[in-house]
Amino acid sequence: MDKFKSSKPSKLQYLVPIFDPDVQHWSAEARFLRWLTLLWLSIGFIALFSASYAVAQAETGNGWYYVIRQGIWTWVGLIGFNFIVRLPLQYLVNLAPWCIFLILGLILSTLVPGLGHEVYGATRWIKLGPILIQPSELMKPFLVLQGARIFGQWDRISWATRLQWIGIFGLILAGILLQPNLSTTALCGITLWLIALASGLPGMYLTSTALGGTLIAVLSISLREYQRKRITAFLDPWADPLGNGYQLVQSLMAVGSGQTFGVGYGMSQQKLFYLPIQYTDFIFSVFAEEFGFVGSLALLLLLLTYATFALRVAMNCTHRIKRLIAVGVMVVMVGQSLLNIGVATGALPTTGLPFPLFSYGGSSTLASLILAALLIRVARESNEANVVPLKKPAING
Repeated sequence: MDKFKSSKPSKLQYLVPIFDPDVQHWSAEARFLRWLTLLWLSIGFIALFSASYAVAQAETGNGWYYVIRQGIWTWVGLIGFNFIVRLPLQYLVNLAPWCIFLILGLILSTLVPGLGHEVYGATRWIKLGPILIQPSELMKPFLVLQGARIFGQWDRISWATRLQWIGIFGLILAGILLQPNLSTTALCGITLWLIALASGLPGMYLTSTALGGTLIAVLSISLREYQRKRITAFLDPWADPLGNGYQLVQSLMAVGSGQTFGVGYGMSQQKLFYLPIQYTDFIFSVFAEEFGFVGSLALLLLLLTYATFALRVAMNCTHRIKRLIAVGVMVVMVGQSLLNIGVATGALPTTGLPFPLFSYGGSSTLASLILAALLIRVARESNEANVVPLKKPAING
């Protein structure tokens, strides 16, 4: 009688999303991207435990404090991940504008005195009891969805609709910039710009937008002293190694100490209260110190593999909006990772961008898992054709 029983999985199984009973029916690309995402997430947990244990022990008396909290956020994120990979993209694209307006309201509310929660001089968070929510992080996946929707059907929408959404995108970027959060503003702006580029928008629009964005960035740096100090510290961190250049100097010392094979897992010295915010913005520095050049190269290879498959999914996708979603996901996930690595190694000025699926932070983890799920969903819809049963031919009597 067992063969007549339904093979449909119990809904409770989706609460343990790592063990997904439906994966065997996915396309090969979707299965590989899922495996790659879980591998990325697992390595991130290993790095986070090492980077955060000493600080957590000193601050809370529990070395597992940050890992446990990150685990809770990851579990919630994986349930959402499990849901999104099964939901038709059309539903998510239709839902995107409503989520955009909701999260935009949260972003603007951080600018209201008493509502925004300040950390390190920036009001990027909203505090709900013991939980900190960073709306600008949650905006990223829906910005990718709506950007793909608008630029993917640019030729079929009116100028009124175009200008309306260009204005909304501009308001989102302005709200994030005023928190202030120049790095996230730049990442979101670059993501939208690259989605527009991939959609084939005229070069005149793209050039004028790029020039305008650059002008705004220069204006922001010129008006904010701490941003100017970050630029000067980036150019010569050793000029003020105990002041403005302290973060970068300590990060370079950590990366350099790793040499070829690293000092060993858990053996980083810079994480012991020398390197600041070592479990968020500078988590790669701890990773590089403990796993060395070889480990860092392996991590870059993982990012390269993810980017290659994301572009492969985009190129194989015939649906224009879905193709642009894949491009947007690749830009945010891989681009943000490379920016974080660039900061840690002194190739870029210090920013506040976390390393996706590595850095501690609930909002960042949720956003990254949603983005990864969107890419897998694009791969599924592009490669898993629906089987249409053939009608039986009519028999003429």
